Amino acid sequence: MPHDIVVGVDGSPASLAAAHWAAREAQRRGAGLGLVHAWHRHPRPAASVPLDHTEHGWAEEILQEAVRSIRAAHPALHVTERLVCDSAVSALVAAAADSDMLVLGSLGLGPLSGFMTGSVSRRVVARCTRPVVLVRAGRGATEDHLPAVDGVAPDEIAATPYREVVLGLDTDRPCDEAIAFAFEAARCRGTGLRVVHAFRVPVRPASDASLVTAPPASPGPVPAPRAPVTAQARADAERAVTAALRAWRERYPSVPVTESVTEERAAVAVVRAAHGAGLLVVGRRATGHRIGAHTGTVTHVALHHADCPVAVVPHD
Repeated sequence: MPHDIVVGVDGSPASLAAAHWAAREAQRRGAGLGLVHAWHRHPRPAASVPLDHTEHGWAEEILQEAVRSIRAAHPALHVTERLVCDSAVSALVAAAADSDMLVLGSLGLGPLSGFMTGSVSRRVVARCTRPVVLVRAGRGATEDHLPAVDGVAPDEIAATPYREVVLGLDTDRPCDEAIAFAFEAARCRGTGLRVVHAFRVPVRPASDASLVTAPPASPGPVPAPRAPVTAQARADAERAVTAALRAWRERYPSVPVTESVTEERAAVAVVRAAHGAGLLVVGRRATGHRIGAHTGTVTHVALHHADCPVAVVPHD
């Protein structure tokens, strides 16, 4: 039975955090939730399987534990489970094909790890034809909302305004799928949408660059300087953002939109804007090939360094 939202669970704290985030998202959207656990038969049971369990029995226990946790916290939510004997990547990509969104857990942020630490998550994001949301371990319901004032009881957190949604926008190749996802996420949260666009001015022409010489002690050539940012370049970038969003503002009149245009690397601008946000939305150009699929520079950096859930939305 297709569900609007599917979440992959594997018994880890990260996947359980993702399952609860997915449950809250399903409630916000009035959708059902499907929990998927993939297991693989081995000649000998994996070391993680208890001695008194078969591989199938342990996989069933992992799935049911997640289901019990979700149903206890969200009793009104329609929840189903699916146990699949297949590789994790194949099972999750197939499950996502029948849904509007796939949610996966990730490890916490650290100096050497980020959202994409797991090879499974990396391959699923690169191959999936539906939006994939990565939720880091430890993410709870309170972090979906702005900080509550002193004296607010835990059961009143839900009434606290949601954190804003951030969208990374490339005006050269606007992704309608990502824009639509971001507007809808902001609408169902009753919060604002911050649209971030970063542009770079071109390097100076060769005639100008040739005037720049490296000092004698320099280990290599000095990069050609970029032309200074002009008022015209910034105005052009701002107009491009406004044009890309015009139809979506009309379609979602209740969503407050803030446009942010800056001259810097797009990945840096997007991660900085996402600090303290409730959700970051980025696009990923789908190559149509399973082999050699990749996520793109901005998406790769966002998944490693953003401190909020990241939605990766594929597009042609």
